[in-house]
Amino acid sequence: MDSMTPLELQRRLAEGQSLRLLDVREREEWDFCRIPEGVLRPLSEADAWLMKEAKGELPVVVYCHHGIRSARVCAALLHLGHEDVRNLAGGIEAWRLEVDPAMPSYSG
Repeated sequence: MDSMTPLELQRRLAEGQSLRLLDVREREEWDFCRIPEGVLRPLSEADAWLMKEAKGELPVVVYCHHGIRSARVCAALLHLGHEDVRNLAGGIEAWRLEVDPAMPSYSG
């Protein structure tokens, strides 16, 4: 499975590239901090949305806190036939460290 670094994602977003950014964390995590372009798709509700996302046309970048849950979703999307799926390397924590240090940290 391919991954994308936070800096590469930032560059692509700044260039206006069309991407589908899926945040697979839970609602409480989303409420705490998020990448503004992301769409909340909690892993706990994957049965309700996974097939729909697998049929999407846009490249997909999936993220969670550190990249473990999102790696599972990436594998599922690829298995269902989506061809352009990437995992955000290091998750939203890496995004915070490399791109947006003002973002709240889980550790306080």
